[in-house]
Amino acid sequence: MRCSRFSGRAAISVVTAALLSCAPSEPPAGGQADGAARERQEDGDEQEAVLARRREEMVEEQIRQRDVQDARVLAAMRRVERHRFVPAGLRHEAYEDRPLPIGEGQTISQPYIVAKMTELAGIEPGEKVLEIGTGSGYQAAILGELGAEVYTVEIIEELGKGARVLLEELGYRNIHCRVGDGYAGWPEQAPFDAIVVTAAPEEVPQPLIDQLAEDGRLVIPVGDLYQELQVLVREGGEVRRERIFAVRFVPMTGKARERR
Repeated sequence: MRCSRFSGRAAISVVTAALLSCAPSEPPAGGQADGAARERQEDGDEQEAVLARRREEMVEEQIRQRDVQDARVLAAMRRVERHRFVPAGLRHEAYEDRPLPIGEGQTISQPYIVAKMTELAGIEPGEKVLEIGTGSGYQAAILGELGAEVYTVEIIEELGKGARVLLEELGYRNIHCRVGDGYAGWPEQAPFDAIVVTAAPEEVPQPLIDQLAEDGRLVIPVGDLYQELQVLVREGGEVRRERIFAVRFVPMTGKARERR
């Protein structure tokens, strides 16, 4: 009898084990969510790889094969991710050879123009640089990559604040943003070794010339219906002017518009 009772329990145990072994296994908690997250991560990595290839093509085909030869400028253009400085809906166009709208009637400049103006400014590490027209912050990021201490002014508050947030998120501690009228420059931080202007006044603002250091370079588009890119250099107390080529920028607003 003792044996019989034991056999019964054993039989029950065997049946129970068989039932358990046939039971469908359940995925661990969070498994499906983790899988979806991995897929999103893989998609994101693939998109970033595509954008990186397009950025390299941009530098090679749109910039280096033209006439920008400064290796430091080319490296900066490779490092800064232009797609982060345009609206999300335009990121697939970020590396095309043209300006793009960034809101408030403003644009991010054509990549070649950004590179050319940067090369003309002749930025060296540690120099103090003023940018007029922050926009979305792309030109400021390029200047910052060259090791300059960058002071950038944007007259449109929404753009200026947005650029400040983005540049901080990207880790630029050498870029200082201000909302204000760039016509007046940033006199508290003058003189500047270089000034880069990304909007076109009809005439070069005298405050910007006054804020140039000795041997300082001012790169600026000038004109109304017809605009040309100019470089002004302060030498021995005099200012030398060089005309580069025709361009098309949004007009400088604020006090510059009042003087039109």
